[in-house]
Order: sequence, then C-alpha cells, then structure tokens
Amino acid sequence: MTRICVAGGTGQVGREVVRQALAAGHRVAVLSRNPPPGGAGHDDSAEYFHGDVTTGEGLAAALAGADVVIDCLEGRSGKALKTFADGGARLLAAAQDAGVPMAVLLSIVNCDQSTFGYYQSRAAKEKVYEFSGLETVVLRATQFHSLLAGVFAAGARVRVIPVVKGARFQLIAPADVATALLEVALAGPSGQRHRVDTIGGPEITDMRELARTWQRVAGRRGRPVAFPLPGGMGKYLRAGLNLVPEARHGTQTFDGWLAMHADSL
Repeated sequence: MTRICVAGGTGQVGREVVRQALAAGHRVAVLSRNPPPGGAGHDDSAEYFHGDVTTGEGLAAALAGADVVIDCLEGRSGKALKTFADGGARLLAAAQDAGVPMAVLLSIVNCDQSTFGYYQSRAAKEKVYEFSGLETVVLRATQFHSLLAGVFAAGARVRVIPVVKGARFQLIAPADVATALLEVALAGPSGQRHRVDTIGGPEITDMRELARTWQRVAGRRGRPVAFPLPGGMGKYLRAGLNLVPEARHGTQTFDGWLAMHADSL
C-alpha cells in the first residue's frame, strides 16, 4: 500500500486522483488551502491537511510518511499566479525534508511555447521541478472538457456561442488525467532524475463542431459566432500547440463527458 500526498486534492483533477487512489486501496493525504469542514469530504478515508505552499504552512504534516507527492495545484490569477512556481519550490523542498523520494506535476502541453501568462507560470514551475533534488515527472495534458463547456455556457447566456477561428481541441477528461498521474506515481522511482510525459484526449475536433455537440446535449440555444482570438492564447491555438496527435490517451470523448454531466450543463 502506497501513501500518496495529493497537493490540490480538492480541485478538479485532484479530487479524481484522491477518489481513484482510495478505490485502489492506497492511503491518501490531501493538502489544500480549503479542506472540507471537519477534515473529511466525500472520501472519508482520506486525511485532509490545511496547508499553503505560498507560506509553507502545513506542508510538513501533509507530507510526513508519503511515498510520492502528486501536485495538482492551481494558480490562475493574482498572487496565486505570480507565486505559482515559488509555491512548487516550497512543496518540493518540504518533500525532500520529509524524505519523499518522488514528485509528479500536472502541467499543460507545450506551455513553454506560449506567451499566455497562465501557461508561462506553468512552464516556470516545470523548471523548478526539473532542477529539484527529487526524482520528478511532469505530466503535460491537453485542455479539459470542462474548459470549453464553460466557455460555451457563458456565451449561451447572451445567446452567442463563441468559436475561435481556426481552433481545434484534443480535449481530455480529468478522470483520464488522474489515471495517468497515478500510473506514473505508483510506478515508483526509476532512477531517471527528471522526465516529461505528454497525454492528450482521444480525438481532435474543430471548435465549431464541439459547440454544436454542446448545444445538442445541453439543449441550449445560441448562434455560433467565430472570432479571431488575439494575444498569446490565440497564437498558441492557431499554431496547434494544444494538440498532441501522437499521444492520444483515455476513452472519454467530449460527447461522452457531456452526457455524464448533462444535469449540470
């Protein structure tokens, strides 16, 4: 039985990592700035620790006795975005102090080739992992189904379904990403100090077609409107840097994911 520390274990992918790890019989410590009240969520056998990688608070307790740490932390805006890489450094230093031999980081495909601020913060954190004193693996994934579902839902409020011109996506389910993270983590140290793995969803689809699929499953009205997306994110998408056709992974398509979440669309 492996003891796994999941940093960010209350987030979208982190929750799936926790659920799957517990189902497989592993012990799980969840590190979160906002753990469930009472220290337990829907997975009562996990241990929840309040911690903050920006200050180092609570890290030692969460990491004690862990065989591996899986980093699913987010840093989307404000201070969290600015200190994202520094937080990774604190987590790794605490893991090394606790004798944890291995760390696995969730990241984004080709984030180091984008000028988009959020992706740059991911690339900076990858560098922290590359030069840490632990054995580290970065798992880069394509965008999640929920990303476009959220974009389409926001537009539907004003009866406009936004479609980025020339954009295609290789969407992947958080559950499939969690499975891949656990496979890497449970394989244990390999002696290779650092490596980068990449996974993408099972199919590559034009954004307009994804919009049609979302409308059909969600039963929402709106007119698809194509527009050019400026800035770093637009350049990233137009270049197809969000696609990894050689690394298709998982089985859950956008249509299938929507069907599973139809009640919340």
